[in-house]
Amino acid sequence: EIHKMNKLLIVGTVAFDAIETPFGKTDKILGGAATYIGLSASFFNLQSAIVSVVGDDFPQEHLDLLTSKNIDISGIEIVKGGKTFFWSGLYHNDLNSRDTLVTELNVLADFQPKVPQNYKDADVVMLGNLHPLVQSSVLDQLEKKPKLVVLDTMNFWMDCALPELLEVIKRVDVITINDEEARQLSGEYSLVKAAAKIQELGPKYVVIKKGEHGALLFHNREVFFAPALPLEDVFDPTGAGDTFAGGFSGFIAQSENISFGNMKNAIIYGSNLASFCVEKFGTERMESLSKAEVAIRLQQFKSLTQFDIEI
Repeated sequence: EIHKMNKLLIVGTVAFDAIETPFGKTDKILGGAATYIGLSASFFNLQSAIVSVVGDDFPQEHLDLLTSKNIDISGIEIVKGGKTFFWSGLYHNDLNSRDTLVTELNVLADFQPKVPQNYKDADVVMLGNLHPLVQSSVLDQLEKKPKLVVLDTMNFWMDCALPELLEVIKRVDVITINDEEARQLSGEYSLVKAAAKIQELGPKYVVIKKGEHGALLFHNREVFFAPALPLEDVFDPTGAGDTFAGGFSGFIAQSENISFGNMKNAIIYGSNLASFCVEKFGTERMESLSKAEVAIRLQQFKSLTQFDIEI
């Protein structure tokens, strides 16, 4: 029997972004959570599919890019006469804070996700950041329980769809959010207490992203911290969190191992891929990235925190 490559089902936005940072600005370029997750996960030995929606204004070359990375796009609905989701953001000098200038939901407003038949038995499901009802709908369509369900979300949904968010959170194994969102969701300032509260909501694993300060993984009473590599060039943070999520879920799908020890490795792989994403605008860096470059930087991650100390 030929080994069935593991299936990763990705749900999220495929979009146009317009970005301004202290280093420059872009016109409408390719963006969206599912786009970044898919590009990142393509560095692993797996089969992946994206469930999303775009308008017929979405260029074929963007779809071709995803296909060229062996991503199944049969679950990306193209709405005739529809306009693709558009987001515009402005980053400030420290690149940690941003203002959303424009959000046009367009075809995303009425999106009813349709999971391709051959992904209803996906091994790992990565629920990218979008409306919790869409995330729930995808889980409802699965025909067998995945080995792992990962959910990414943000403060926007905590503000305007909290009951629906809490419903879907009950059904996932891993949640990834940033530190402010962890505090908002839990009502706790200490991230240790926040993670404990969030685990009571359903997810056995809580990943708290701290941007240029790395990421924390919590499970029961165990904690793991992954550093972020100090980078020479940070041009555009857009998609970094999604790239992290794609690396994390992709590594788990490839390795078929959902132990805490293996999740530590997944966090490092995710952080490693995210460190490339921010070096250029949009998806540009991820499009040209080679596996050799990824391997070299993984070694840098290792030496960043390795030391011998006598205790």
